[in-house]
Amino acid sequence: MKIDVIRPGELGKAEIDAWREMQHATPRLGNPFLSPEFTVAMGEVCAEARVAVVSEQDGPVGFFPFERHPGGVGTALGAWVSLCQGVVHAPGAEFDAEALLRACGLHVWEFGCMVDGQKWFQPFEVLRQEAVVLDLVDGYAAYLDGLRERSPKFLKSTLYKERKLGRDAGELTFDFAVRDEEQFRLLRSWKSAQYQRMGRPDRFGRAWVVELAERLHAIDTPDFAGPLSMLYCDGKPVAGHFGLRSDTILIGWFPAYDPEFAKYSPGLIQHLRMAEAAAAAGLRSMDLGIGTGSEYKDALRSRGEPVSEGCVRRRSAGAAAYWLRRTPVRRARQFILDSPALYGAADRAMKRYGNLRARLKTR
Repeated sequence: MKIDVIRPGELGKAEIDAWREMQHATPRLGNPFLSPEFTVAMGEVCAEARVAVVSEQDGPVGFFPFERHPGGVGTALGAWVSLCQGVVHAPGAEFDAEALLRACGLHVWEFGCMVDGQKWFQPFEVLRQEAVVLDLVDGYAAYLDGLRERSPKFLKSTLYKERKLGRDAGELTFDFAVRDEEQFRLLRSWKSAQYQRMGRPDRFGRAWVVELAERLHAIDTPDFAGPLSMLYCDGKPVAGHFGLRSDTILIGWFPAYDPEFAKYSPGLIQHLRMAEAAAAAGLRSMDLGIGTGSEYKDALRSRGEPVSEGCVRRRSAGAAAYWLRRTPVRRARQFILDSPALYGAADRAMKRYGNLRARLKTR
């Protein structure tokens, strides 16, 4: 087995074709965040982006996207925004985690949303959670019937608010793939304001995230696209979402709405319209990411998909030093996640902090 580490932009057509075949052969690897398009786009905005190409005599058997930082510290590619990570591989391929890290020049490699089935990394998992999935295999009507059984009050309330919004503010329309850049900027401004209200870091406050989103939004092929969907009321945007899709799955990434219409829950209406459009486009599922503490995700879900978090470590001094620095923080975070009361208190504290910052800015 041969391992070559290259920059994403150095991937050739033959390698990208092999990558795509591996995704098609193993459906759980079909996530858009594991696609060559996302990897190449990250390489254009991140100097630390690399890809390990694992080959045997007949050609590539695996692709491992990652970021390499000083001190031999590695992270998942685009870890701050990526919702799926891991090795894209041929069926039946076997890997040795320590040998892979050694070839990549890494002592450690941190992951936060590892796709299921990566057995070579499983010994290093410290947390397993579930991503929320909306099952669209049998179409939107079938999904809606299931939702009516699982979350009848939620569905009834959302459909009532949808009708009321239409009565109060005008006819509702929806576009699944908006190309307008001004509307894309509007969505980003809504999302930035939401992050600030919640007391959380603003993803779109980083120039590289904005550039990445714009590059991905410009892609529209059968295998990969960055669709911007918008919900309008009498022609005025009231909610939107920017995500990624493959030929089978749509990823929930950046949903946001106009706070002026908050009482109508336009974000929930947007999600139902988006599921309907995704099913009509032939997509088989929507993945909304990890659902911890999210009531609306719990209500919308059809099923869960396992994802894991952890840190792969080589038997080296550099890895040991990194483990000593990071373990107390990770254990404290795990303790909070395992306690609903502590998680709720932390969430409320961050929202109070966000509200305080917002009030201070208006003075």
